[in-house]
Amino acid sequence: MDRIRNLAEGLWTVERSHGFLGVDVGGRMNVIRLSSGGLFIHSPVSLSRELGEWLAGLGEVKYVVAPNRFHHLHVDGYMRAYPGAQFLAAPGLPEKRRDLTFTGLLGGTAPSEWDGEIEHFVFGGMPLLNEAVILHKPSRTLILTDLLFNFSLDPSLGQRVFALLDCVRGRPSVSMLMRRFLIKDKAAVRESADRVLLWDFDRILLSHKDIVERGGHDAFRLAYEDF
Repeated sequence: MDRIRNLAEGLWTVERSHGFLGVDVGGRMNVIRLSSGGLFIHSPVSLSRELGEWLAGLGEVKYVVAPNRFHHLHVDGYMRAYPGAQFLAAPGLPEKRRDLTFTGLLGGTAPSEWDGEIEHFVFGGMPLLNEAVILHKPSRTLILTDLLFNFSLDPSLGQRVFALLDCVRGRPSVSMLMRRFLIKDKAAVRESADRVLLWDFDRILLSHKDIVERGGHDAFRLAYEDF
């Protein structure tokens, strides 16, 4: 069952269980209502009837974003449900999902409808991920998928073991799996991390486990300080 939370004016998150290597690492879709009234959906979860009804009550779905090459599994359901929306993919994802027709790529010129509300760019140094980082300026929220994990609350034994092995327990951290298998250019990672740190944000919304409600700027800086 989904847990829907209104985090700030015009910003919601939809939380759902998500299994990885036999452990529930949590999953999160984020929804921004633009000043125009249109909805921006980030990292969609599967579209149930109840979720579709809730979205209809918020506004018209205008943008659906698959923010990296891993977070794309449920985009097809939104394409069927919202044929008039724009579907934006991380670079490399259209080649991976040739069964889907995306409107465009993330990382280029953003739609004018986002002006003053959403900034984004593709984080460098991890071509197998190609994650687009998102800033929701009105709420000072940085939105990530896999660039940080945060197992500050881990009640189950499986989650505790996973967090310890992946070095993501206790504070927002870069996954050990990502360090070993996805990072190809540390200098590009450092450059992108510095670019993120130029943004004004306090909250971090990440896909897996706990939201960083405050102090996010310092948390991100500490997580990437060794690059």
